[in-house]
Amino acid sequence: MNNRAGAILWNLRQFSTLVPTSRTIRLYPLGFSRPKVVYSNWDPRNLLLSDFGNGVQSSVRHLFQDALIFKSGDNFQTKGIGTEIVLTVDRPLCPRRLSFDSKHSLDSDDALKKAAFHHKASSEDVLTRETKPAPVSNKKLSEECSSLSDVLDKFSERPTFPSSNYFSAMWIIAKRMSDDQKRVEKQLMFNHPAFNQLCEQMMRESKIMHYDHLLFSLHAMVKLGIPQNTLLVQTLLRVVQERINECDEKCLSVLSAILEAMEPCKNVDVLRAGLRILADQRVWKIERVFTLQALIRCVGKDAPIALKRKLEMKALRELDRFSDLNSQHMFEALAAMNHRSVVLLDECSKVVIGNIHGCPFKVLISILQSCRDLRYHNLDLFKGIADYVAATVDIWKLKQVIFLLILFENLGFRHADLMDAFMKKVIADPASLNMKSIICILHVYSSLNHFYKCQTSEFQEVMANSLTGYLHNISSENLLSAVCSFCLMNHFPTALINPLLQKDVIKELLIPGDESNAHKLRILAACLKLDIPCHKAIDFDLPPRPSTTSYPNVKVADALSSLLGEGYFSKDIQLPHNYHIDFEVRMDINRSQVLPFSDAVTSAADIQRVAVLCVPRSTYCLDLAHPRGFLAMKLRHLKIMGFHVILVHNWEVERLEKKDVITFLKTKLYSTEAFLTADINLQSTC
Repeated sequence: MNNRAGAILWNLRQFSTLVPTSRTIRLYPLGFSRPKVVYSNWDPRNLLLSDFGNGVQSSVRHLFQDALIFKSGDNFQTKGIGTEIVLTVDRPLCPRRLSFDSKHSLDSDDALKKAAFHHKASSEDVLTRETKPAPVSNKKLSEECSSLSDVLDKFSERPTFPSSNYFSAMWIIAKRMSDDQKRVEKQLMFNHPAFNQLCEQMMRESKIMHYDHLLFSLHAMVKLGIPQNTLLVQTLLRVVQERINECDEKCLSVLSAILEAMEPCKNVDVLRAGLRILADQRVWKIERVFTLQALIRCVGKDAPIALKRKLEMKALRELDRFSDLNSQHMFEALAAMNHRSVVLLDECSKVVIGNIHGCPFKVLISILQSCRDLRYHNLDLFKGIADYVAATVDIWKLKQVIFLLILFENLGFRHADLMDAFMKKVIADPASLNMKSIICILHVYSSLNHFYKCQTSEFQEVMANSLTGYLHNISSENLLSAVCSFCLMNHFPTALINPLLQKDVIKELLIPGDESNAHKLRILAACLKLDIPCHKAIDFDLPPRPSTTSYPNVKVADALSSLLGEGYFSKDIQLPHNYHIDFEVRMDINRSQVLPFSDAVTSAADIQRVAVLCVPRSTYCLDLAHPRGFLAMKLRHLKIMGFHVILVHNWEVERLEKKDVITFLKTKLYSTEAFLTADINLQSTC
């Protein structure tokens, strides 16, 4: 007995050297009023990390495991607790790095073996009296159970270590369920009497279980919809922070997925900052492309540019190892980091184009969304996707094609074959369209200024008739958007326009501070006055257009000055109906002679007004050959107002010398006959 008592006292002295004296020791009943089970199957040697040798690790870990278990018959009891109790502290009971004072260290292997022997003998009677539950893996649990409640029932019957297996099993089961079934099962999970006990046990075990088990359980909790602001989730986030140096490559992937799925908060932000440090230190040691892409997605848009470039260089080094799936997911990863690597995207685009028939719809959508967010315009990639969809348009759902067309419109990409094929599909089955789909289709076709020679009028009539059926429940704002789209397409269905001409409707649309509706009403007013002269004039009483500072193209202004001379052109002209032109030149009716602005002209029929418009890339579709809807309408209205329009592409002028700009303007200003005559006269004088 003396030897046994001495061993226990020695163990307690060793324990006292490791527990900070400033910490308060709390007593918890095992299992919270459930039958108590000693987890003798726990192998602390598999749970702890230490810098000591195997022998010291084993002794110290068994010390921590068994020194905390007492029987209720011993003198160590607490009032009100009639079952076994556990002595716990706020700090982990099995730290990753243990250190001893020299006076408490073991002097020899013999002393260590002797202490271990006495300690084993002292706890042997405790262990033999307890049931020894076998640990159950999450895979086995997910196979044996068919619902989340079944897993919790298993836990309440015979809980085993680690608790993470139960959460992981529940997530595996939930992934097999439909959305409706998942919603019901989650509610049953939260109401289950064993759920709180599982959460409490998970918090107690968080500092001693394997780090990957901890991360997998946290990932399962997030996916199962356990609120992020709960004590359980926030506690695990703190523990993950404390043990982040235990991360290996596998853990980096899981941790990245966790942070990607969580909303920003203090603990998440701190953990993300720690992950960035780890990524910066270990990026060159990462072996799996999947882990690299998970890190790229997780570091965030506000990550240091040096880290973004380092991750980009690592991805470029691994290009030869990219699978088709890696290439497809690279777009989303770079968009999540907000880093446009043209070289990397170009290489991945080639792989996607080569395997376009193997891309699911969700992947195609993700690629296009990422290209939009990154402002990455690859005509070959977009054409490859559109060709594939156009060739298989009959197997796609209507909503899927509309979604793709919306993304193409955002990118400014117009694929004539796909839009023609979809137009035929809509004409053949207009009943399949709902109100939202009609408005989206009108927006896409009007914005991209797409017309199908054979069926444009029929398409417009079908769309107008379909939308007329929704007049009883369509909002004024949605109706205005649809009518504005029809105006861009030069089609004016009176059944849709007349409801918008009511004064109370116009007043409702003119929301203070909202310029969008006012801009659309100006378009409608201009079209009613210019395109439909027989229409009864309506005074919209619209607010004035916000003043904007315009800067006419300097190169074009210098070229006109050299070509025509001062006084023969005007710049920065504001026209009726809120139209603006950069330069105006007045010529005779044959466009063979330029007229000065100072001359008094007796009749407007004797002159030809020429409008020079300097337009940016954004007014054209992505191929830079087809004007978009608003520019096309402006050209139509300027011609109605009597202008001959000359378009000057800003992006082309920037590359030209001054003499080349002069030559370009000369060929555009003068008519073909006048330009040839001028050349002949010039040659005869030489």
